[in-house]
Amino acid sequence: MMLVLAGAIVMLLGIVNVPATGKQQQASRTSSADFDFQGEIHDHEHADIDNRAGARSPSAAQEAAAASLGAEVIWNKFGTPQSLIKHGGYLATGLPADAEAAARRFLNSNSDLFGLSSSEVAALDVRRDVRMGEASSITLQQSFGGLDATPDGLVTLGVKGGKVAFASSSLSTNQGRLDSAELTAKEALLIAAGDSELDVDSGDIERTGSARGWTRFRSDDLTHAQLARLVAVPTPTDGVRAAYETFVINNVAEPVAYTHYIDAITGDVLIRNHAVDHLQEDDPSRWTVFENTPPMDYSSTDTRVMWCWTASSPECDRILENDAARVPWDVDARTNIPTLTSRGNQARTTENWLNNNPFSVGVNFATPRPGRNYDYPWTNQWFEERCNPDTTFTSLERNDIDAAIANLFAMHNRMHDWSYFLGFTEETWNLQDFNFGEGGRENDPEHGNAQAGGVTGGPPTYAARDNANQITFPDGTLAITNMYLWQPIPAAFYSPCVDGDYDMSVIGHEYTHAITNRMIAGPDIGLSGPQGGAMGESWSDLVGIEYLHEYDFVPVGNENPFAVGPYVTGDPNAGIRNYAMNDSPLNYSDIEYDIVGQQVHADGEIWSATNYDIREALNDRYDSSHPSSDTALQERCADGELDAEECPGNRRWAQLMFDSYLLMPVAPSMVDARNALLAADLLRFDGDNQDILWNTFATRGLGVDASSDTNADPNPIPSFESPHADNATVTWRAIGQGNPRDAELFVGHYEARAMPVADRDPSTPTDQTFEMVPGTYDFVARADGYGAERFTFRIRPGRRVNLNTRLDRNFASIHNGATATGDGVNLEELIDDTEETNWASREGAVQGKQVTVELERNTQVRRVQVSAMLRPPSPTQPPPAPQPPDPGGQSRYSALRQFEILTCRETGRVECTDDADFELVFTSPDDAFPSIAPRPRSPELILREFAVERSQATHVRLRVVHNQCTGGPDYQGDQDDDPRHNTDCDEGSTQGTFVRAAELQVFSNR
Repeated sequence: MMLVLAGAIVMLLGIVNVPATGKQQQASRTSSADFDFQGEIHDHEHADIDNRAGARSPSAAQEAAAASLGAEVIWNKFGTPQSLIKHGGYLATGLPADAEAAARRFLNSNSDLFGLSSSEVAALDVRRDVRMGEASSITLQQSFGGLDATPDGLVTLGVKGGKVAFASSSLSTNQGRLDSAELTAKEALLIAAGDSELDVDSGDIERTGSARGWTRFRSDDLTHAQLARLVAVPTPTDGVRAAYETFVINNVAEPVAYTHYIDAITGDVLIRNHAVDHLQEDDPSRWTVFENTPPMDYSSTDTRVMWCWTASSPECDRILENDAARVPWDVDARTNIPTLTSRGNQARTTENWLNNNPFSVGVNFATPRPGRNYDYPWTNQWFEERCNPDTTFTSLERNDIDAAIANLFAMHNRMHDWSYFLGFTEETWNLQDFNFGEGGRENDPEHGNAQAGGVTGGPPTYAARDNANQITFPDGTLAITNMYLWQPIPAAFYSPCVDGDYDMSVIGHEYTHAITNRMIAGPDIGLSGPQGGAMGESWSDLVGIEYLHEYDFVPVGNENPFAVGPYVTGDPNAGIRNYAMNDSPLNYSDIEYDIVGQQVHADGEIWSATNYDIREALNDRYDSSHPSSDTALQERCADGELDAEECPGNRRWAQLMFDSYLLMPVAPSMVDARNALLAADLLRFDGDNQDILWNTFATRGLGVDASSDTNADPNPIPSFESPHADNATVTWRAIGQGNPRDAELFVGHYEARAMPVADRDPSTPTDQTFEMVPGTYDFVARADGYGAERFTFRIRPGRRVNLNTRLDRNFASIHNGATATGDGVNLEELIDDTEETNWASREGAVQGKQVTVELERNTQVRRVQVSAMLRPPSPTQPPPAPQPPDPGGQSRYSALRQFEILTCRETGRVECTDDADFELVFTSPDDAFPSIAPRPRSPELILREFAVERSQATHVRLRVVHNQCTGGPDYQGDQDDDPRHNTDCDEGSTQGTFVRAAELQVFSNR
């Protein structure tokens, strides 16, 4: 999850389960460390809002101008091009060689399209001009009445040799007169504080100074300084408004931080974004580190290696000296004097045991080493002492804190140096204290808080456990990351007792949030919107993992090398995610698929799977000339010794990914990001890989006709058609007794909250015929009265395919007249043929809870389908408590795990009203829905089929044996020695009294 505070972007690892609260108008700008902890700890931020009403449609002249270019255009709410690309060619040629001159010439030549006069083009300020190989990404910014336009009013062009390959914008053509501000900055700040539910007395707030247009205030009611500045905010239909951009922040019980845009005339809240996001001469400096993680078997064998700045010792395993850092990591670049501790030009790292506030910075650096040999003891104490705070923090080993600080410090420096050679430099607002005269603002190294909240966190709130976050403030302001300790949390998250400071996939993930939020629409705006936030989480996963692969640091043990967080989560297969990126069925139709609904971590897995496929396809193309198996070549490329054109396919992909950041609009959808990646290939590689990119995008639902109604759209339209493939034409028909109506076909594994690729509903724009790039696909078909059918089908090139799916009658369907009685609430939602809804029982022990379905008629029961999938929490429910989970919430641990099926046949003497009338015909395996630590996940809970003992029945009963809490062995027992809480799911939480299931479907055939 990512939060944005007046330019501060906080990325959370994603371990926290954030319930969906309805459609958001603007994407969240909080990106977490992408540890989607998806337990039942929740944050309580207000949803992001954008109250700028309406949308300005493009004029006929604009549409004609776009058509004359032969370009694909996506329009933004201002009626100007959100993104503009001419697939396979350039938007314009014959322009000046200078990037700025080419950009202005292009805008002047397309004044009808962008709605700017020549004088308005001339008035645009250059916000950024960054090289991308032989190409450039140049961003220009509008201003009104002497005020910078924000967060919109930008146009970005990808230019190469007098040719424009791509354009994206949030330009405003509906300008009008900019009225003078009537409110003061203080008044605007008070409005923002009130909207954030912060109680601030106007008499207690005072101005303390100003810098770079920002006015700083302090208040005794708040823990931090507050900021405000006057800007111009474009609106779609109400002109450009003078507004105050404010940054309010407080941290008492939990962190609160928001960026607001307050109308300077009316005091209205125009926009609100939450702002907290939930891996020379001879020099003696050296660091002892885990290159990726400690041993995956959690043994206390010290497998660290020694990294040295120069080859001063035969003990050195890696030489670090490089042109990205310029000076050794522990040297003050302004004075060229070693700091003798964990403080340098690119990173500073401290212990922060006593503060759960993610915006704070620790002051205790690593124990100084006059000889600059940062080799501190590591005893694996947190694991060995089973998370016991009483025996770790006050011990002689001090929970190995010096080793943790040194490791985190080294990994932040590594991420800086590696990403520098891909384009995250001073010009693109990287993280450095001193910029060596290369541009950008200074004084903003990465500040790492090691073992943040180590002493004050933990039970009962677990405020500083099982997560990580990144807070990226505007360029020139210190960036902060928090690495936390991990421990099992009852009915929320079951991790081993480990320290996140030693998991490079987590560290790299967090650092990448700073990269993307500085480079995309940077340096002060960052990513926004649900799909933008989802891609932010995905890019953090992708970049952290790519770094490890290029240096051959994975696997450490038996873990999947493409999983994020296997060490901290204890899951070697999928890590923190629902799916590892190399083993995912997801596609663009699956936005909002997960238990929590539209959520950045789960939806980000769609983008991760897509990019993993692109990475592998490029490796396949270039392996014959630049083998991806050549570890020496990979390392030279990772060290920036070779250009991307001389490197394996995966490095080319990584370079395209970084290039695409510089081309995107403020709030990109996945379609916008697709176009930016295509344009990046055109700019850097002359379009050599357009076929691979298009074909891969198409297999993941991002083909030529994919579309999204803003990047907040929870139901974007998928497309599986590629312009570079011999697509098949598929006509789908649902067949079965009674001619199934309202039938839908989905690509992948999900139907709940997914978008169908075909349906039989004449009221929808979806048809029964669609184009599809060749390949083998999984499908789900469903219809009212027929339940669901899963199948796999191979689509062959150029064929006309009649895809006929037989749907069998579901005798337990409410649409066929079946009725349900029994325990709990929403019984009819168990028999409505969709996993969108679920039945729940929330009183007493779960064992024995039951629902009896009177079938539509006497039926021979031979098989059943059952789903334990959960729906997102209702927006009308009260906010869940942080811990234990709220009794009314949709806890993952309340999902069904094991069940029984009983049947009864009603006759003259048997009424099927007594328990004795029912016969047990099936007991499911104890892991019918086989969730494992760290927590139950959607892939383990979706619809499954079970053959039952054949019986004639008029009634079928589903009887609960266990939910995930009571039946999951990974959630049983007190798993740590922290005296403040019992981690046993039954004893440490209330989830042993709640059970939920989504579907019971009954069929008479095998």
